[in-house]
Amino acid sequence: MKIIMTIMAVLLFLNCNDKSAPTEPITGFDLEKYLGKWYEIARLDHRFERDMQQVTAEYSMRDDGKVKVVNRGFKNDKWKKAVGKAKFAKDDKTGFLKVSFFGPFYGSYIIFELPDDYSYAFISGDNTNYLWFLSRTPTVSDKLLEKFITEAKEYGFNIDDLIFVEQE
Repeated sequence: MKIIMTIMAVLLFLNCNDKSAPTEPITGFDLEKYLGKWYEIARLDHRFERDMQQVTAEYSMRDDGKVKVVNRGFKNDKWKKAVGKAKFAKDDKTGFLKVSFFGPFYGSYIIFELPDDYSYAFISGDNTNYLWFLSRTPTVSDKLLEKFITEAKEYGFNIDDLIFVEQE
């Protein structure tokens, strides 16, 4: 019984109400333009990527219509890789996906900033614990980095805890 209660608590935690998200997903999202390789520029720390540098994410289509997600990073002189899947949380024109690296457990992936050329993306989870800045290039301008920091602060993220990822 204790195991069942623990599983239920985990499921409730992972499927918490997305209305609590600090950010709103973009509309007019085009998955085809989003596919491909992205470089992680900055993030908030979490156990999945702790101490990793040279982090990238690559998105491609799976045969079942979901998105294959391959995250790679360098840690302790070794490359680490995690393969997961993503699916749309609402509709295929909203930048709100659910991503899973652990079986049936999905986390929110909310794209809240994405320019028309899909050159960078600001992404959050469903609370202020998860935040990423991805770019199509391994480095970005100081102006763009400041834009990310300013927006993150306005949404209530703890910018003092940002990790700036080394890509080279």
